[in-house]
Amino acid sequence: MALKIHLQPNLVLGGPVIDLTPEILQKYHLKGLVLDVDETLVPLRKREVSPEVIEWVTQLRDTVPLWLVSNNLSENRIGRIAQALDLPYITGARKPSRRKLRQAVAEMNLPVERVAMVGDRLFTDVLAGNRLGMFSILVEPMVDPLKVPSHALRNMEVLVSELLGVTLAHGNHRLHPPHRR
Repeated sequence: MALKIHLQPNLVLGGPVIDLTPEILQKYHLKGLVLDVDETLVPLRKREVSPEVIEWVTQLRDTVPLWLVSNNLSENRIGRIAQALDLPYITGARKPSRRKLRQAVAEMNLPVERVAMVGDRLFTDVLAGNRLGMFSILVEPMVDPLKVPSHALRNMEVLVSELLGVTLAHGNHRLHPPHRR
């Protein structure tokens, strides 16, 4: 039962991260965002950030502080993406570990429950954010338009989560994050 609670996103966006609007942030009283990088902002094999993501970050930066927190160990790749977006970043986060998320939230100087963890994965992004007491937002993965995506691991996470009773319907939300452990 505890795993189900920690895997349930507060909000299932039902689209890519660029569908997350200032109005949604305001509706849920969110004051900061921690963003996953791979498949959330940039397709896994890409090094360049799309103009749409750059525009989205530029618009949101005026509303809330943003941090990139990635499990990826490639300082070169994640650093280039962060530089293109002009955002602070952390690599090697080891999500679902909470340590690096806690570090990003502390740098924002915001209450943890007012910061959202935004990502495309249930067993890393959502689980880590929920374990810390953050608001968790599940987005659809960014895909390379020239390749047919294979999200076997994500699909397995969704299947296991649904078998545990997690609700992943678009627009689904719960108002309060789970209690921290």
